[in-house]
Amino acid sequence: MIRKTIALGLGVTALTPLAAYAQQSLLLDEITATASLVPIEINRTGTTVETLDAADIAQGGLSIGQTLALLPGVSITTNGGLGATSTLRLRGLGGSYIGVRIDGIDMTDPSSTQTAFNFGTLTAGMPDRIEVLKGTQSALYGSNAVAGVVDITTWRPDAPGFSGRANVEAGSFDTRAATVNLGQKGERGEVALTFSRLTSEGFSARTSDTEKDGFDQTQMVLFAAYDLTDDLRIGFSALYSDGTSEFDRSTADPSGEIDQTRRGLRSFAEFATGAIEHEIALSWVETERFDAGGFTQRFVGERTRLDYLGRVDLSTDLTLAFGADWTEEKATLDGVRYDADSAAAFGELQYAVSPALDVALSLRHDSYSDFDDQLSGRAALAWRMRDDVILRAVVGTGYRAPSLYERFGPFGSATLEPEKSRSAEIGIEKRYGTDSFAKATVFHTEIDNLIDFDSGTSTYNQVPGTTTSKGIELSGRYALSDRVAMFGAYTYTDAANPAGRMVRVPRHDLSLGVEAGLTDRLDAQIGIQAVADRTDTNDWPNPPSGIADYTLVNLGLSYAVNDRATAYLRVENLFDESYEPVRGYNGAGRSVFVGLRASF
Repeated sequence: MIRKTIALGLGVTALTPLAAYAQQSLLLDEITATASLVPIEINRTGTTVETLDAADIAQGGLSIGQTLALLPGVSITTNGGLGATSTLRLRGLGGSYIGVRIDGIDMTDPSSTQTAFNFGTLTAGMPDRIEVLKGTQSALYGSNAVAGVVDITTWRPDAPGFSGRANVEAGSFDTRAATVNLGQKGERGEVALTFSRLTSEGFSARTSDTEKDGFDQTQMVLFAAYDLTDDLRIGFSALYSDGTSEFDRSTADPSGEIDQTRRGLRSFAEFATGAIEHEIALSWVETERFDAGGFTQRFVGERTRLDYLGRVDLSTDLTLAFGADWTEEKATLDGVRYDADSAAAFGELQYAVSPALDVALSLRHDSYSDFDDQLSGRAALAWRMRDDVILRAVVGTGYRAPSLYERFGPFGSATLEPEKSRSAEIGIEKRYGTDSFAKATVFHTEIDNLIDFDSGTSTYNQVPGTTTSKGIELSGRYALSDRVAMFGAYTYTDAANPAGRMVRVPRHDLSLGVEAGLTDRLDAQIGIQAVADRTDTNDWPNPPSGIADYTLVNLGLSYAVNDRATAYLRVENLFDESYEPVRGYNGAGRSVFVGLRASF
């Protein structure tokens, strides 16, 4: 059956997301559900993929975007605190180049300026596992996957019978958060419910005033699956989130407020006919935003998608995955609706050339209602040179289709064509025993005909020439003893378009940390994140200019009350550094949070 089953790798509880990444080294037999059309062991894919499990996510704090930013090649810029507009970047490329899925549902917003997902509203109450797939993935996922894909899976019961988890947390800025997971697992099926609630008074988003910008949100997810027969499994996932984010509309007006509601539903059937396994899925998602004082007040983005995926083993060493999909997107801006649809056919060959070498070839053809067809491909290689060394290489092409807003919105241009991209990377990983490793990856992406806002014509236009993002990712872990380990990651990114450096992309991004088991029950961790050499925009028409570097220190303690409950303390920005993640916007000062996690 085509079930995107997730293995949890070592099962070792990590103390920080970066430490977790170190322990889940890519030489392990962990399964990835995103690096190929069908699940595959991470050590058999040439693509760079990183994973965070439930423990890693919990240790990272309430903001999922900030947690992801500790991983190599990942950065985030935020216009304020929790709930504020936030842009995740993979290897220097922003949200419009990143696909985001939750339980198989494409969650990017078709009504946003550029089709993207706001990571500022994604909090720790929803994800149970996250896969970050880096590099051009259009051959697998179509448009908006030039930089990669963030794939989120919500909680599932892992033991027969009734089970669950609960987490409560409180801390600075009058922040309170709670999450409850409830599930039932039987021989033929399972059902899982996630409910979370978060409120925070926040702090002033802009540096120009001291008025607090709060955030509150409720999230619910329901998943169920059942084996009707030995060869037929059906199921569905449904999600709902509703929140309100306060923001400073300008330096003179701090009264901004946005209400955002997300609704999503996906149903699926998995079955087999002879040697071929099939999966059919129908999904629908709607993102609604209301800003009473905005130039455009109501945004409604809607996507309906029908997917088919098949798999057949042609031989013991050769597997073919193939499929097709149809998508309709709608954007309604203050009652005026725009829409477009597309269809695609795709395939992927996975060939085990030898016990040490795997090659994957992927090809996708997209047909759009309003512009030319698009063809994208990818070739990936994973060579296990020795038991403790693996070499990866990937080349691929991709594209980004212009969003409905870019084409038909108040500043749109209906003549826009898709951006075209080319990407390549090569990486090597060496393990030293079971607890230490070193890894390096060099990456290079080129984008032609970038779409950007032209202040001269007040419309979105194609930018002539080539935009390039290139650099290197380094990461490693060294176990000093069976109780103490050091870990770190560094990313150098050089991102520029014909007009100059890309704004808000740090050239240097460094994370370092130490984790220690102080006693059998008490663990401690300290981490440092340094971001340096950024540019940002000034008020028009001044050109982009530098913005101050910053270094943050975070501290955490966790105490195992018993086998099922853990109390914890987390201190973010320990030395209360004043910094701007975006020019004119505040970063959080010293923040202290306490909480309790329990399973049953």
